[in-house]
Amino acid sequence: MVDPAFVRTMARYNAWQNESLMAAAQTLTDEARKLDRGAFFKSIHGTFNHVLWADEVWLNRLVGTEKPAVGGRDSASYFEGWDQFCARRRQRDRVILDWAESVQPDWLRGTLIWYSGAAGREMGKPRAFVIAHLFNHQTHHRGQIHAMLTAAGATPGDTDLFLVDEAR
Repeated sequence: MVDPAFVRTMARYNAWQNESLMAAAQTLTDEARKLDRGAFFKSIHGTFNHVLWADEVWLNRLVGTEKPAVGGRDSASYFEGWDQFCARRRQRDRVILDWAESVQPDWLRGTLIWYSGAAGREMGKPRAFVIAHLFNHQTHHRGQIHAMLTAAGATPGDTDLFLVDEAR
């Protein structure tokens, strides 16, 4: 069940995992992070960018932050520089954490209406469902990043959700 406690836990998990994976990726060269490794968004860097881009799209819909300046097709190249990417990722994780603290049960029971560029039409889904999607999307692509980092010789940390509060 998606309730405020779930939202807060997943926001903490998101920030923890992003920090862990960025630390592992930091041990690689820029060339290694940008190497096409056959993933959907090609590289470690491209997949990181896509997750950030998608989070910014959802933050725009949920809390009114600025929309990304690029569309979904360009999400893998959202930030060219690693340092700029990491700074923006950390800033957005802080926004997600702050937002999660404000989520109330009644709000989760409502419906979110938005225009989906991917679907090419207006959409409406229960907010709790949208929140589950937000965190599921992050986890899905971070799994790809983890696999690419491991294949590249980096050593990402543990990813088990039950350890989120133990590791922080």
